[in-house]
Amino acid sequence: MSLLVMKFGGTSVATLDRIRRAAKRVGREVANGHDVIVIVSAMAGKTNELVGWVNETSPFYDAREYDAVTSSGENVTAGLMALTLQEMDIPARSWQGWQVPLKTNGAHGAARIEEIPTGNMRAKFDEGMRVGVVAGFQGISPEGRITTLGRGGSDTTAVAFAAAFDAVRCDIYTDVDGVYTTDPRITSKARKLDRIAYEEMLELASLGAKVLQTRSVELAMRYGVKLRVLSSFDEYDETAGTLVCAEEEIMESNVVAGVAYSRDEAKMTLLRVADRPGIAAAIFGPLSQAGVNVDMIVQNISEEGHTDMTFSCPVAEVPRARKALDAAREAKEIDFADLVADTEVAKISVVGIGMRSHAGVAAKMFEALSDDNVNIKVITTSEIKISVLVDRKYMELAVQALHDAFELEKAG
Repeated sequence: MSLLVMKFGGTSVATLDRIRRAAKRVGREVANGHDVIVIVSAMAGKTNELVGWVNETSPFYDAREYDAVTSSGENVTAGLMALTLQEMDIPARSWQGWQVPLKTNGAHGAARIEEIPTGNMRAKFDEGMRVGVVAGFQGISPEGRITTLGRGGSDTTAVAFAAAFDAVRCDIYTDVDGVYTTDPRITSKARKLDRIAYEEMLELASLGAKVLQTRSVELAMRYGVKLRVLSSFDEYDETAGTLVCAEEEIMESNVVAGVAYSRDEAKMTLLRVADRPGIAAAIFGPLSQAGVNVDMIVQNISEEGHTDMTFSCPVAEVPRARKALDAAREAKEIDFADLVADTEVAKISVVGIGMRSHAGVAAKMFEALSDDNVNIKVITTSEIKISVLVDRKYMELAVQALHDAFELEKAG
């Protein structure tokens, strides 16, 4: 019998009424002949509440106990979903991560999945269970402790189960009805995509689109898991949502699939750094060790024997970056004249697999921004992406200009 994975996010299970609504969707798939693994998040707001309790109790907390507390929200939802399905006469059972077991490494708070043995759950399906409700976001370490996968980790849980059980598809139910060409709150012309390639979705997720967790898309691409993103609040429709799939399954698409943005970026520049072999490693090594998420990097020759090094990072990580670089200078690992931080920038990106075979995307992007007097501070490119840093006050204008320039309101 075919198996389907269905994941319900926090807003989809925020109340008992919403859990009942989600359970009806599960029941429909069971009636269609599927065995179903349901992955649930904690009820909306519950994880934030639990994190707040941990911080209030112990500001310098033990990460193992943090995981023990914050994973409990998903356990509650899983039990309630299983009870609701049982009331509908559907054979269902809840599973916590350790019961499956979902095996992870020991990195508490940011664990990575290592293995999902399928024997325990398959045995229960063979005995007549039709729905296994699994608490998302959690697993078990080699030491036998509960671990969590990081915020948004239930998406990764769902894709990992779909890969392990060779599911026909993984449906991610959320509060939006699919993946859009850009944020509909910025432009009313944003269009829902019927299909999007793994690579495009991965870029959009990493560049600021909040629909799917980046790690979940990476897993889906690696194991060929078909992902469908759809709303738990819309009426049932087999064609609803957006399918994330292999490039070969998309017949025709626009050159650019979407415009992503990240509001809270910072641009940091090291002035008059010695221009010598190994200087980049000397700069970015300490930043990596300090946990600074460096993104865009540009190096410019400033004067004889010196260079300026510019990079972007999340604005919240600026103090950490400054501290790491100042420490490296004090240790005489690097030397620079000054460190200048611009904390009022945003990153705007256009993404599309069609960029591989079409010239002129960069020119059109830069022309559109120029026409609206949006100044570009930094540019980086990859095979299917062009990103720029602009003043944050022009972010929405830039997104709208690029969406119009590439006519993303029109289907390919």
